[in-house]
Amino acid sequence: MLAELGSRRALLHQSLARGEQLAAQKRPGAGRVQEKLRDARLRWKKLEEATGLHQQRLQEALNFVQFNAETDDLVAWLQDTYRLVSSDDFGHDDYSTQALARKHRAVLDELEKHRAAVLALRKQLARLAPAQRQAVEVQIRVVEVEQLYGEVAEVAVLRRQWLQDALAVYRMFAEVHACEGWLDDKEQWLQKVEEGEQLLRDKPELAGPVQEQLAELRQRWQELESSTRARARHLLEATKAERLAQSYAELDQRLLRLEDQLQAVRAGPDLASVSHQLKKLQSMESQVEEWSKEAGELQAQAAALPHEAAGREALSERQSAVGSRIVRLIEPLKERRRVLLASKEVHQVSHDLEDELLWVQDRLPLATLQDHGSNLQTVQQFMKKNQALRRELQVHRPRIEEVLERAGTLAALKSPEAEAAGRLRQRLAAAWAQLQEQAERRQQTLDAAFRLEQYYFDVAEVESWLGEQELLLMSEEKGKDEQSTLQLLKKHLLTEQTVENYEETIAQLSRQCRALLELGHPESEQVSRRQSQVDRLYVSLKELVEERKAKLEQQYWLYQLSREVDELEHWIAEKEVVAGSPELGQDFEHVTLLQEKFMEFASETGSIGNERISAVNQMVDELIDYGHADAATIAEWKDGVNEAWADLLELMETRAQMLAASHELHKFFNDCKDLLSQIEEKRQRLPELAAREAKTSAGTLQRLLGAFEHDVEVLVTQVRQLQEGAAQLRTVYAGENAEAIAAREQEVLRAWKELLASCEECRLHVASAADKIRFAGTVRDLVSWMDGIICQIGTGEKPRWDSPPSPPTGMSPLWRCS
Repeated sequence: MLAELGSRRALLHQSLARGEQLAAQKRPGAGRVQEKLRDARLRWKKLEEATGLHQQRLQEALNFVQFNAETDDLVAWLQDTYRLVSSDDFGHDDYSTQALARKHRAVLDELEKHRAAVLALRKQLARLAPAQRQAVEVQIRVVEVEQLYGEVAEVAVLRRQWLQDALAVYRMFAEVHACEGWLDDKEQWLQKVEEGEQLLRDKPELAGPVQEQLAELRQRWQELESSTRARARHLLEATKAERLAQSYAELDQRLLRLEDQLQAVRAGPDLASVSHQLKKLQSMESQVEEWSKEAGELQAQAAALPHEAAGREALSERQSAVGSRIVRLIEPLKERRRVLLASKEVHQVSHDLEDELLWVQDRLPLATLQDHGSNLQTVQQFMKKNQALRRELQVHRPRIEEVLERAGTLAALKSPEAEAAGRLRQRLAAAWAQLQEQAERRQQTLDAAFRLEQYYFDVAEVESWLGEQELLLMSEEKGKDEQSTLQLLKKHLLTEQTVENYEETIAQLSRQCRALLELGHPESEQVSRRQSQVDRLYVSLKELVEERKAKLEQQYWLYQLSREVDELEHWIAEKEVVAGSPELGQDFEHVTLLQEKFMEFASETGSIGNERISAVNQMVDELIDYGHADAATIAEWKDGVNEAWADLLELMETRAQMLAASHELHKFFNDCKDLLSQIEEKRQRLPELAAREAKTSAGTLQRLLGAFEHDVEVLVTQVRQLQEGAAQLRTVYAGENAEAIAAREQEVLRAWKELLASCEECRLHVASAADKIRFAGTVRDLVSWMDGIICQIGTGEKPRWDSPPSPPTGMSPLWRCS
């Protein structure tokens, strides 16, 4: 990128020079050229600054990566070296110990070479970016590397000493082995003693000189053995005492170095250095504790030495010196710990105060942000961020309070660090209070902005919804038939219910508007205008709903009326077919049946038709009164159906008259038939009366004749009514019907006249027969009376009559006169 910028720089200078020439020529558009030149210079400057900044950041990142890499390498090498120098392997003989000592000297050389790398870490740390350089983790890591190097160097020195001690021990062991070899050589003398004893057993004669030599030899061997054992014991005790003295000397040297190191332990200027000093002090305390145990072990070993051992007094002096030095180290260590802990607490509090102050300052811009969002979404985003900030403040509050409380406990301390911590405490308390106040104030501002934007959002949704509904309601679709119109009407009723239910949304919007007005929002006037506009739109929509509903209802009523009219006309047409039937009956029974059925038909048709016509007329009148758009067509339908109904009524009236006339005609014929049959029946009864005259008394015949004549007199009225009906029918009918009426009338009259003549003849015959019967009865009565008289005469008794006997009833005057 830098190479490309270098190559582009020459092109830029050429372009700028060319542009300056064009601008200097004062041509049209020179102002735009100057503006472009300024823009190009400004953008090139920004590009160079961005490139330089990017290069600087890359270099800082590279330095940081190299620093981490070298630190990691140093830590890894130091850890490996520490494992080597802290090994427990000191060899198993003189040769192996010398080899380990040579190898350890090489490690010491390497350790000395790496000292420069450890010291160079501070220089590399200085080259890092301030944010990286001041990071506590980085500083602690450098301190840890330095501390680890010091520990490795110290352990390396100790291992060198331990190897030297091991070498001295193995050398002493070599001398002991040499002494043991010398003793082995001297054991050959014992064999000579055994040979002398064998010689005494073999040659007793040489016992004197041999025993003297053997006694002298044994004495000299015992002297040699005792002196050798004493020398070995003294040598071992001297060696132990020397080793203990050397161990005390080394421990004393270590304690002396520790005292020097303890004098260097001071409270550092920052938390990292104090933490490092504390770790160093902890290491010293651990070492002192270990060395105290080591001193105890050395003391136990020293107590096991004999009192007459060489160097016992010097060993006691070293033991006392080491014990005193350990005792003198304990109290300074405690004091240094107390001082370092107090310093660490001050630095820790200052560090925590700085961290919390940075934390508060990082979040203060969010709380003091003046941008409240331009729409509902951005306001909600800001509200979520501010709510997250407030939750973060709530969660972080215990930490702030804890840090402030710890800083408050340092107020009694009189030190520059404590005073600086006090100032940081005041700054943190003020910044924390400001952050809380600003966050709460921003929340209130965002709440007001949210209410406003929520209102605008709801208003926009309401206006959009009202617009959509208005477009739907402006549709001119009316339906092709009654069913489709009914579906449209049902759908519209649902829409109407939806619009009615939407009134609650409008009311809620109005409540939001009033709440904003009550808050005295700066945009109250605009809010009021928008609310008024929404109210007008809603009222207009409801009016449009009513208009659309009225149109659909009129259309539905029109289709319904059309259906009713069509059904009624069809029904009238069906009834006209029945009412227009030409059937008038074949006889009286038939015409009576037809007339009864037609009466039922007429009654049913009249009641149903009147109801349906009334319903249609009422519907038509209501639609016309309602102001239906098709009132003229509806009126025509009304006139047409009423005319059809009137025609049906007229046709039924005509049919009723025709059936009535047919009924009268057939009734006349039927009456003629009945009258003829009655006349014929009466004529047939006349011979029966004649047949009874021989068997019946005259009175009975008279009664029978009277009853017959009475029955005939009943027919007189019927004959007269028949004549009147025929006269009326002749006025109605003409032609064949009139001739038939006259013929039937004449037939009845002839039969009537014949019956009357027969009746007269029968009356005369009955009268004569009655006279005959009365005469015969009188004769029988007289004969019977005479027989009775004759019988009385024949008995000879004197009659005792108070009065003379009456003649038999019906006796003729002749008898009376005789």
